[in-house]
Formats: sequence, C-alpha cells, structure tokens
Amino acid sequence: MQNTSKALPAWSNWILTVIFSLFVLISSIWLGLAVWIQQPLGNIGSIVLIVLWALFSCCVLGLYFSRHLISKPADILLYIFAFLLGLFWYFSLEARQDREWNPEVAKVLSYEKQGNLVTLHNVRNFDWKANGSYIERWETRQFDLDQINGVNIVTSYWMGPQIAHTLVSFDFANQKPLTFSIEIRKEKTEDFSAIGGFFRKFELSLVASDEKDIIYTRSNTRGEQVYFFPVNMPKAEAKALFEEYLLKVDELAKQPKWYNTLTSNCTTLVFDMVQAVSKQPLPFDYRLIASGYLPNYMHDLNAIDPSLNMQTWYARAHVNPKVKSFQHMSSEQYSEIIRNGLPKPKID
Repeated sequence: MQNTSKALPAWSNWILTVIFSLFVLISSIWLGLAVWIQQPLGNIGSIVLIVLWALFSCCVLGLYFSRHLISKPADILLYIFAFLLGLFWYFSLEARQDREWNPEVAKVLSYEKQGNLVTLHNVRNFDWKANGSYIERWETRQFDLDQINGVNIVTSYWMGPQIAHTLVSFDFANQKPLTFSIEIRKEKTEDFSAIGGFFRKFELSLVASDEKDIIYTRSNTRGEQVYFFPVNMPKAEAKALFEEYLLKVDELAKQPKWYNTLTSNCTTLVFDMVQAVSKQPLPFDYRLIASGYLPNYMHDLNAIDPSLNMQTWYARAHVNPKVKSFQHMSSEQYSEIIRNGLPKPKID
C-alpha cells in the first residue's frame, strides 16, 4: 500500500507534464499561424514575432523537462498569461465593411419587402469573358415569393471530390432564376486561402446573382466542375428559405461577420437555414463538412429524386458538358441549358 501511495504523485506529475506540453505545442502552433495569416506587424515584423514566440515556447518546454525557468508553477502561469494576451489580440479583430474590396463582392445586398413582394438591390449580373475578365453590372430586381416554383442546389468542385462550393438557386414562374451564394469577401489584393479561412482572414459575403453570372463563372470561365440538382421541397419551406436569406442580409447589414472554413462557410450556413425552415430536423452528417458529398446526403434524405441512382444523377446534373460549346448565350438560354435532362423540382 505504501508503494502505491508513493507512486501516485509521480504518475500525476507525469500526466500533468504531458498535458501541459501538448497544450504548449498546439497553442503555440495555432498562435503562430494566426500571426502569420494576420501579419499584425507587417511581413518582417510578424516573422520576427513568430520566431520569438517559437523560441519562448521551446524554452518553456525545454526548461520544463529538465529544470525550470523560474519554477514549475511559474513557468505554466507565464506561458498561459502570454497565450491569453495572444487570444485577446486575436478575438479583438473585428470584421469590417470598409475595405478595398474585390469588385465581385464590392456591393452589399439589400432589400425592401412588402408582403410577398421583395425588391433586391445590388443583384450581381456580370458579363464574364473567357479570360476571366468581366463587365460589372449590378441590378435591382423584384420577386414575388408566391411565384417560387423550384429550388436547386448547385455544387462547384474546385479542389477535388471532397470539397465543393454550395449555391442555392430559386426558380420563379414569372421571373428569371436567382442564385444565392455565401462567399468570402476578398480584398483587391487577396487570394483565397483555406487556412486563412480558419484565422479571420476573410469577411463573409452574401451574393445574390443571375445564374448566367455566378454559375457560368465557375463552369465556363474558371473551369470548375459544376453540378445542378433540383430539390424536392414544399413550397412553404421554399418561401421560408428565401426569407432566411433575407434575414442573413439583415444580420450582415447590422454586424459584419467572419467567414470560417469549418463552421461558417457556404455549406454549413445553408444547412443551418434549411434546418430552420424544415418541418423535420435534419441529421448532422460528415458530408456537411466534406461538402463535395452533399448531393449524396440529399439523395439519402430523398431531397433529390430517389428514383435515379447517384451515378445517373451526377451524369445528368453535370453542367460543364452541357455548356462547354456555348460561349455566347443569354441568361435565359444558360438557365434552360443547365436544366436539360433533369427532373423538375417538386414543390408541393
């Protein structure tokens, strides 16, 4: 009994050492990445800061294993205090509206609503060229929500089969379709970075656009592989989903938000909105993170026509083969072509 009681403090000390060491390792890497992405002191200054932080972390760990910088409790408190200062800096970063934005996301969507009539301002309808250039065009359009007669999920693959950008397009009986896309709001000098999306690099943007703009951009200009899936959704839920997008417009107007690659992205936010309007709770699934498999998730829920297997669905839903030979077409022609061979969405 005496041997066991004497061994317990040694084991406890070993466990605490491992826990603290893992904490220092993970937290120092995280904070180093945050500084590198944000570069609060410019390029050179931030590199110096990262090097100093790495030396400090290694010093604490090295001394902790052999001897102490001050004392074991003091070493722990010193590191935690320094890391908390880093966290205070990071979480004090505020999303903003007043930056030099890339023209694609320069304007903020706004609206007016009277009953079922919604007037949207700053609907994007750029004229895209094959070389990636474009003619800017922002429009005001009016929609009658009672005229919604279809909802479509669009997935655009740009980095392999696991990850896709998700868009939602609404069909109207008396109006051209309208597509919503939750995107990063890039500045003029910025490029997309999946890692940067974890570290408050980009603000969140909600774009409402003509299909000939925002889907054509991906299928014909950028060469992404685009798939178009008509969704079975009751009309009341389709209308409520459109109104959820309007609520998102209100949220972003009141308070700009950060895009997050994992938690606040083009798929998870759409899922949250669909969940809010669905009569039945939707199960959480890994395919909401691995968004490239979102169509398979919808198929399992019978949200897309279950009479077609997924191999058939992917073949029919593939936009690129349908439009690759068309470089000059109207908005109406493009929307018609990408729906060729697809079952119509069921709006009960």
